[in-house]
Amino acid sequence: MWKIGDIGIEGRVVLGPMSGFTSRAYRDFMKPFGAAVSITEMASATGVLHGMGKTGPYIRFEGNYPTGVQLFGGDPDTLASAAEKALEVNPEIAFFDVNMGCPVAKVVRNQAGSFLMKEPGRCAEIVRKMKSKVDVPVTAKIRLGWSAGTVNFREIIPLLEEAGADAVMLHARTREERYAGEPHYDMVEGLRKEMSVPLVISGNIYSLNDAIRAAEITGAEGIMAARGAVGNPYLITQIDRYFRTGERLPNPTVSQQVEWCKRFSDAIIEESGDEVGIRRLRTYAPRFIAGCHGCREYRKRLATETYSREALFGILDEIDSLMSDDRIFTEGRGPYEE
Repeated sequence: MWKIGDIGIEGRVVLGPMSGFTSRAYRDFMKPFGAAVSITEMASATGVLHGMGKTGPYIRFEGNYPTGVQLFGGDPDTLASAAEKALEVNPEIAFFDVNMGCPVAKVVRNQAGSFLMKEPGRCAEIVRKMKSKVDVPVTAKIRLGWSAGTVNFREIIPLLEEAGADAVMLHARTREERYAGEPHYDMVEGLRKEMSVPLVISGNIYSLNDAIRAAEITGAEGIMAARGAVGNPYLITQIDRYFRTGERLPNPTVSQQVEWCKRFSDAIIEESGDEVGIRRLRTYAPRFIAGCHGCREYRKRLATETYSREALFGILDEIDSLMSDDRIFTEGRGPYEE
């Protein structure tokens, strides 16, 4: 067991925050696969303070403990007030994570996300102000730095620790790299030994071997499953089981993937309604058969011919009838492009 503040964490897998993906239905679906911690999609601190509108669903949830809310913004006082208000609205929020790593331009333009890597002092002040306003743990998700020429995570982490951060989550790329290329695990070798709080490592975790490598190199307690687990929920089970028992579970079969996709689809439709849910599933469903030999055309069909639950399930049944016992391939899978 390890801890985020006073929260005991049973397991190594942290379900990473992904805008447009980690809704409540997604988090609840992934929990039984072995996600020890979940984090919401990033919520605007300003949005929380001004009626919550689109931000409300990120804040309002129940169960699935421990789930943290990820906030983004650039002003320490605004972030602190937003955390305070969010906790008033939902006392079940287990902790807050501050997004200091998002590379998206519209976030960076507002001096939020990975822009904060340019200002280490402000990173610390954000954590300090938030800790003064709420009585739950506060974590920070950072990158290596803004660019290859300004790598400064080793400067920022001690400042975050001094400010009271309860854990640090590190994506092993710079903002300049976004999600391209290989993460620089060589730069963070043995990092946990230098830290006084838990480390959660992130970056290209698409297979069990990726997770083992990241944990062994860095010494991190937590392994963040993000894009690699979208459409491959069993990856979380494989990671969880290995770090509990040393057992290497085989990759799932196509038949298992089809069944999980159906269960997930019903959860998304229940959450979003038929029209929006089906639209979301055109993105999700193809990922369930990524890594399946000979499924390229089926991925295209799932992305373009999913007009209803019945149409989706019909395509999935066709896939299952043709290759039910085949196993998906995850080594070198990498990001799936529609």
